[in-house]
Amino acid sequence: MQIGICDDQKEIREMIIEKVKEFYPTQDIRAYKSGQEVLNASYLPDILFLDIKMPEMNGLETAKELRKLNQQMIIIFVTVTKDYVFQSFDVGAFHYLVKPWKEEKFAEVLKNAVRQFQERKIKSIDRKKEVPSLIVTAKGKHITIPLEDIIYAEVFNRKIIIHTMKEDIEYYGKMKELEKKVGDDFYRSHRAYLINFNFITRYDAKMIYLKKGQALIAKQTYQDFVKCYLRYNQRKGRE
Repeated sequence: MQIGICDDQKEIREMIIEKVKEFYPTQDIRAYKSGQEVLNASYLPDILFLDIKMPEMNGLETAKELRKLNQQMIIIFVTVTKDYVFQSFDVGAFHYLVKPWKEEKFAEVLKNAVRQFQERKIKSIDRKKEVPSLIVTAKGKHITIPLEDIIYAEVFNRKIIIHTMKEDIEYYGKMKELEKKVGDDFYRSHRAYLINFNFITRYDAKMIYLKKGQALIAKQTYQDFVKCYLRYNQRKGRE
């Protein structure tokens, strides 16, 4: 578990770090001076104390961008005013702490956040045991990819690129073999593209637009695609 503190004021960052260490001295704690610094981090924190009033990119703007990368991050806003409480709901904030806060309140919010993270982790482990996955070999490593995380796959330079919200994974393989493995939630819209119905936002006769990226649709497959997408939506509606 990694806990992050993002505040443009050094003394506030150090104060929160010390408070967190009182309860979780062995945890990985990271400090960030700006929202952009969090967004550029190689690993996003699991729990983030995020100041709202910061120069350039404020906390709410940062949170909106973070949600595009990580829906599960536990965000705790810290600020000197209650003016943004309702806006914090729009980005799924876990809590909203107003400076200066009482010691007991900080401890309560922190412990509840850690508890929620641990509960999610247990549920995630249980879910991964049940969720169908694909195993590929990329750069000498065996990588397990839950099928539900795949937005689409494409062929490029004799490689297959699997696109997820978090990363793109390249490996040597054949699209026909991948198509057999993924099941009914996917559709081969073009010889070079395999899409996950669940991530479609809109489509027309030439292109399928997804939550991340887009895929070509072959003219001869369009009518069949529409029928299969309709059946998919009907099936999901019954589940």
